Amino acid sequence: MTALRNVAAIVQKEWHHYFSSPIAWVALFVWTMLFGIFFYFGFTFFLEQSMRVAQQGMQYPGGGMNLSLNEYLIRPILQNMAVVALFIAPMLTMRLFAEEKRQGTIELLATSPVTDLQVVLGKFFAASGLYLLMILAGLVNVALIWLYADNPPEWRPVAAGALGLFLLGASFLAMGTFVSTLTRNQIVAGILSFCLFLGMWTLGWADSPTAGPVMQVVAYLGVTSHLEDLAKGVVDLKDIVFYLSVIVFGLFLAHQSVESQRWRA
Repeated sequence: MTALRNVAAIVQKEWHHYFSSPIAWVALFVWTMLFGIFFYFGFTFFLEQSMRVAQQGMQYPGGGMNLSLNEYLIRPILQNMAVVALFIAPMLTMRLFAEEKRQGTIELLATSPVTDLQVVLGKFFAASGLYLLMILAGLVNVALIWLYADNPPEWRPVAAGALGLFLLGASFLAMGTFVSTLTRNQIVAGILSFCLFLGMWTLGWADSPTAGPVMQVVAYLGVTSHLEDLAKGVVDLKDIVFYLSVIVFGLFLAHQSVESQRWRA
């Protein structure tokens, strides 16, 4: 229980720093604004396509088709927000350890009755909690569909897509936590994190039906390759295990980095 209290205390401390500075407010504003913009244009396009299909059905009875809200609206929005996460995640992680080093408070953490692992987990959970709050705030737009749509979308694909979006962002946050332990400059940490995330993103571009075994392995390591099925509502254990493995690997690197710096000090 003491370990849990220590982690919770660090989470509370980080959330205080997030919301007492512009970081959390800017991230929430940008995320919800872009989510709303994507939702507006996506919903407008969906309505136009639905009207066009309805007109075709009137002209050619039996020739119309029912458009899926999940496929034509929600899935593209979640995929677009994954791109936004690529840019937002460095904002959430760049200060986690870099700011502690710059202000000299990292020594206070090192001498406090908390372990290095508890510090790393506390900071990661704080960033992940803020990111989860951003996702839930964006999904308010989607929730409105259930109130007004005659044929609301299925909730399972929405939940699976939101889970995939969270796991992708959490993978970025775990690796960004590690990068933040390497420097005392927030800007440097942010730039390095973005470059790392972009590299993780582009690995998925190697996916091709004609790709050889090596390129297939490279494509498998891409974070976007495992988002496709989740965005479609297909929950595959291998995708979940992949994201959890990346998260654990990032936290392991962060823990080793913090521990090595303590020994060098």
